[in-house]
Amino acid sequence: MILPVIAAPAIDPYAAVKSDPEVTARWLEAFLSDELVRRRGIHKAVLGLSGGVDSACVAYLCARALGPENVYAIRMPYKKSSPSSLADAKLVVDALGINERTIEITAAVDGYLQFEPGVDARRAGNVMARVRMVVLFDQSAKLGALPIGTGNKTERMMGYFTWHADDTPPVNPIGDLFKTQVWDLARYLGVPLPIVDKAPSADLEADQTDEGDLGITYRKADAILAAMLQGFDDEQIVRMGLAPEEVRIVRKRVDSTHWKRHLPTTAMLSSTAINEFYLRPVDY
Repeated sequence: MILPVIAAPAIDPYAAVKSDPEVTARWLEAFLSDELVRRRGIHKAVLGLSGGVDSACVAYLCARALGPENVYAIRMPYKKSSPSSLADAKLVVDALGINERTIEITAAVDGYLQFEPGVDARRAGNVMARVRMVVLFDQSAKLGALPIGTGNKTERMMGYFTWHADDTPPVNPIGDLFKTQVWDLARYLGVPLPIVDKAPSADLEADQTDEGDLGITYRKADAILAAMLQGFDDEQIVRMGLAPEEVRIVRKRVDSTHWKRHLPTTAMLSSTAINEFYLRPVDY
């Protein structure tokens, strides 16, 4: 008797990033309520509303969890920011009925940059991101609110954010969602389509896009990242049908930005180093 040869089914690298946006929305709504209200006794949230899909999603989740009257959206344009970003952020404010304020950061940013005449776009963008966090944390103190993060998992894995800026808020409901999952969630939540469908951009320069900066589309990057997180090596990922050069782009960004996903490294001198000693699960 000859036994049939059974081949393992081909692995779909895109299957791992599929999600159920309805379940995700309910889970994240409960997460925000638990983290802010039950654990910290804080009933208000403040977030930077850029006009992009990430912060729009977070605004919708916060409004569902806390009520729109307890959500404060801060728009923080720089002089080179696109006027369309402000207009898109207004779509979210109007749709949700949340509180809004626009705080221009140009004077604060240029107040420092006037002493750095040769600054390039990357450094200037980092300064803008950190000034925006100064504003958000100060507004949170004024309002008795907690700053909410808006960075997604793809950006975090690829280091496409400013350390101690975008990643600073103590609570982030979408930090474990790939960008493509954020898009799915946004459509489910009812985020205005002009925001969902536009090309993601950090809005640092005219015609600048995230995917142009990264050198790969978010859809392909998410599939590669998901495979890496499941333990597949680069050769295995290429055999799934993804281009070797694109796998190299993602691997290089992940490996070179490992430090950005951790607290500052502390030199250990004892067995009680906070967040460092592996047998000490508490931080005091």
